[in-house]
Formats: sequence, structure tokens, C-alpha cells
Amino acid sequence: MVKTYDANDIKVLKGLDAVRMRPGMYIGTTGPRGLHHLLWEIVDNAIDEAANGFADKIEVTLFDDGSIMVEDNGRGIPVDMNEAMKMSGVEVVFTQLHAGGKFNNENYSYSGGLHGVGAAVVNALSRWLEVEVKREGKVYRQRFESYYDKKTEKVEAGAAVTGLEEVDVTKETGTKIRFLPDDRIFEDIRFNIDTIAKRLRELAFLNRGIEIVLNDLRQVKEANNDEKSSTRQEYLYSGGLIDFVKYINEDRTVIHPEIIFLEGEKDGITAQIAIQYTDSYTESIFSYVNNIPTSEGGTHETGFKTAITKVLNDYARKFNYLKERDSNLSGEDFREGMTAIISVRMRNVQFEGQTKTKLGNSEARTALESIVTDQLTYFIENTTNDHVIKLIIEKAIKAAKVREAARRAREITRRKNNLEGAPLVGKLASCTGRDTSINELFIVEGDSAGGSAKQARDRRFQAILPLRGKPLNVEKKRLDQVLANEEFCTIISALGTGIGEDFNIKNLKYDKIIILSDADQDGAHIRAILLTFFFRYMKELITEGHVYIGLSPLYKISKGKTVEYAYNDDELKEKIKKIGKGYVVQRYKGLGEMNPEQLWETTMNPKKRSIVQVTIEDAAQADKLVTILMGDKVDPRREYINTFANFNKIDAFQEMGV
Repeated sequence: MVKTYDANDIKVLKGLDAVRMRPGMYIGTTGPRGLHHLLWEIVDNAIDEAANGFADKIEVTLFDDGSIMVEDNGRGIPVDMNEAMKMSGVEVVFTQLHAGGKFNNENYSYSGGLHGVGAAVVNALSRWLEVEVKREGKVYRQRFESYYDKKTEKVEAGAAVTGLEEVDVTKETGTKIRFLPDDRIFEDIRFNIDTIAKRLRELAFLNRGIEIVLNDLRQVKEANNDEKSSTRQEYLYSGGLIDFVKYINEDRTVIHPEIIFLEGEKDGITAQIAIQYTDSYTESIFSYVNNIPTSEGGTHETGFKTAITKVLNDYARKFNYLKERDSNLSGEDFREGMTAIISVRMRNVQFEGQTKTKLGNSEARTALESIVTDQLTYFIENTTNDHVIKLIIEKAIKAAKVREAARRAREITRRKNNLEGAPLVGKLASCTGRDTSINELFIVEGDSAGGSAKQARDRRFQAILPLRGKPLNVEKKRLDQVLANEEFCTIISALGTGIGEDFNIKNLKYDKIIILSDADQDGAHIRAILLTFFFRYMKELITEGHVYIGLSPLYKISKGKTVEYAYNDDELKEKIKKIGKGYVVQRYKGLGEMNPEQLWETTMNPKKRSIVQVTIEDAAQADKLVTILMGDKVDPRREYINTFANFNKIDAFQEMGV
């Protein structure tokens, strides 16, 4: 029987019901990223108050019961009656979608939140939410709850269970919001203190002079049953972006101690930019619009890059660094070794896609090009800065020579591949399928493990590329040196995207690139080397979600015909408890110890395997950590590895900012 489809089948979700029905539409996921998204919505509202000059302190506090609180000393949410909705401004903000004070430009010149959607979404996805407002000499309080109504047999989402009550008098102003994420919605409601600290530090850099405090009042039981005391972290940077660049470059060798700071306004768009060059061979540019990271760049970055290239080329010609017969230097030449932070504030922001990672406003390109041209020219014309510009030009000229050498190396590599099929012959075991949307490439540590993987795989969609040696650490190498390394030439040829100026992600032959290495120190090092290569030279593979880490088991636990696998020591204890007495434990020293059947069952079978997608949660933090792990300075690397030594845990990669 075919069911009829008529108007009665169309459901109208009232109030906040739609948010609970489809949370992914509002926060992306109900995993850790979505959980922290709730916090960012409330923090962003507080930051908007501060960025517009109405607050100078924000405090975030985590509690033992799983709740979290955000307090600011801004103006406070309006408490008077909203005539259209027949309820207070506070109740409107927390119960009505698409309601807020950011739709016009009278209350906020710039904002990065969801324009009123944020607070209501947080309320809808919380067990309870309490708001306290200090305004006009009084303290007001209201509580909202998501509870199960026995009469309607459904959850009432974010319902006001008290009115807006006047509870005290005060001379202060501000807003305090405390909420408990709903464990009926989220997979896990535990907030990660390091994730929060990274974002709050970043916001403090971007908003100079604003004090941001993070309190963790949760009591954590240590192994010896002692309780860990609460922690307090304070972020306040009077230098703003200048301090941000110093922070990123603190483990690098800079070629000039002075930080170039550019600031200006054009057609209602303001920009602050801080620049410093290091002896690195790659660029590190991080941009933000209204405090929102734009990891995919956009029009503001394009305007910045265009202006930098033109102004520095003009200077190089004016002072005879470039002769009449010489070609102009490229933008890549001028950006080699550059660390730059770009912070833009503007109205009517247009982001491309739902992820808010790429700016689309065409006027931002024009404004940034004008601001950077004017301000950088002014900086150059100040004679005290001659030595800085000279160092930048000389580095760019050397970069141009290397770029030409790299171009010739790429041509030689392409020619060899076309004529001989090298260097892939005898290495890459291709898959038979031609559907790039499902094909997978396993980059496997060692010939032994590679041999097992070739036998274990499903050859219809899984290709195997064994690494016969440890690849080059690209962090301190030029592109021509990378292209001279056989292991990386093999990877570049296998992927099909090209590299550098030739890179084109549309030519990628595999949807998933899975790094498969031993769960030991050498395996962790190989993972770090490969991730550094992708991050520095093929970042789009990461931002587009194509790079993964394959997790192989450390232990095999068997008892009779029962077999279990454990990926870490904690899991081993659980498996032993589950399987009971009389078990046998085998400790795998490497992938090569597993036979093809075991490797397929534990590590390669899409239905059973554990893989971690590599993403860039915080581009600036990831860049800094790549420098720590793969750069020249030993002490920061030793300290970091001692803290996060278990690379067979997902948490280790989250700590890396990826």
C-alpha cells in the first residue's frame, strides 16, 4: 500500500523544537566540535560587546556538574518589554530564533555571532540555562529548562521556568550565562580545557587590551586518588597582533626583530596586520574577519597578497635590487618565510559556505589592497626601516632562484614519469577501481608491513604505497630539496595533484589518504613528517578532509576461539576484564608482525577499523606546533613530546591542533 502524501504530512516545528530535532543544522555535529560550538556562541556575544567598546573583561568558568559559565562586564541584555513579542528582551534572546540586536548597525558596528540565533540554540540544546543581567542599577535573573512534558509526551525545549526576576541592586553592568549541555543530545558533555584555552588566547590576541580569564573548577581524581586543584589562566595582550606574531614565532629564527604593523580604514572596513619574516621556506598567513578564523582565506587575503607583491616589487626596482632586464618577483617569493596575522572588521560579512572559513565580499579585496599599499609604503619610506626591507628583498631574490630550480626539478620529474613510469614502478600497488570518490591510498611504514597490506587490502578500491625509508623532514627544506627526495616524489606522483604552483586538488586520485605507521616512537615520527609535508605543501588535502591516521592495535587478547584487540593500555584492561581468566596477550611491536588477515580485520576493513580524520581546528596553533615538533629547537620539542607521548590516542592529535 502506497501512503498518500498531503498537507497533513507537513510538520511545523514551533519555537526551539527544530533545533533539538536537527541540531546538526545549527551546530554542525553533536560530537566534541558541536559541544564546544555552544560555548563559542556565548563567548562570541561577549566578544562582540568588547570589540565594540562596551566591555573589557570576559570570564569563562567550568564547574564540576558539567556546566559552564560566561560572564562579561558589557551593557547587559535589555530587560525591558519587547512590544512585538510581549516578553522581556532577555526571554526573546533565549527563546526566539533570528532575534537579536545585530541585524542593524546601530547597536553593533561589527559582530561575529549568529545574529541572535546563537543564544537561543544554546538554550535549546541545554538541560538548563540561567542568565543574570546587571543593568540600570539592578540585577535580574531568569532560568530556562528543557524538560519532558508527560502531557504532550515530548521535551519542551528551552522553556522559561521562571519569569525575569529582580533579585538585587548593583552599580555594575554585564551579563552572566551558565548552562548545562543536554546529555540527551550530545555524545559527551565534557568540555576540553585545552581546546577552550587555545580559542580564548586567540581572541585575546585579536582584541588587544581585553582581559579574558579561564577558570577550571572541576575536581579531577588523579591516579593516587588525590584531587587536582582548580586552575586559572589569564590572557591580556596590550600588543594585540604584534604579541600574536611573537607567540607564533617564538620557536623560530627571525631575520628581523622588528614586527611590521599596518593599520588602516577604507570604506567602513578596518584592518590590522602584523608581519615578521623568519628563515623558514614556507609562509604562515592567518586571517580573521570579526574575530572569526578564515582558514580558507578569501578576498581580504587576496587584497593583502596583491598589495604586498606590488609594493615590494616597486621598491626593489626603485633601489636597483631588480635590474631593467629582470622579471618581477612573484608573490610566493615575497611570502617565503612570512608570518602574518590579518584581522579585518566589517559589516554585512558574506562567508562562502556554512563553515565560515572563506570571505566572499569583493569590497574587502579593494579595501585591503588600498590599506596595505598605503601603510606599507609609509613604512618603507621611513628611513629607519631600510634594513628590514633590504632583508625581505634579499630573501625574496634567493627564493626566486630556488623557485626556478624547483620548476626545473618538477619538469624533470614529470618527464621521468611520462617516459619511464618511475618512481612508482615496484612501489605503488594501485587499486583496480577508477572511482576517485571511494578510492583509498594507504601510505605504509616499511616493506614488511607494506607487503602484508598489499595482501590484506580490497584491491578494488584500496591502493598501497610502502615507504622504504624515513622521508625527509620538510620543515627546514626548500621545495627543490623536497622534490629531490625519492619518497616524496613517489607520494606526489601517486596522488596526482602536483605540488607548489602545479597543485590542483581536482586531480586527486584518492578520496582518503591514510597514514599507517607503527604505534611507537619511530612510527610517530613518520606520521609527524608526513603531516608536516601535507600541512606545508598540500594544505588543501587537510582542509578538504582527505588525510587520515590509521590506528593499529597494540595488543591481541585471545582465549580459545575468542579474539579481542586493544589500541592502548586502558583498552587492554577493559578487554582482559571482558574476556576473563585464561587469556593470552600478544604485544605487537609493529605492523609487520600482523598477518594479512589480522591487518585487514583490525586496521583496513572500513567496517571495523579505527581511523582519525586530520583537520585544522586552529590554523595558527597547528602552525606553531608543527614548528615545535619539526623545527631546529630541541627543548620545546622535548617538552611537548614528554607531555603528549601517546600518539596512538585520538587525544594526542587533538592536542596538536589537528
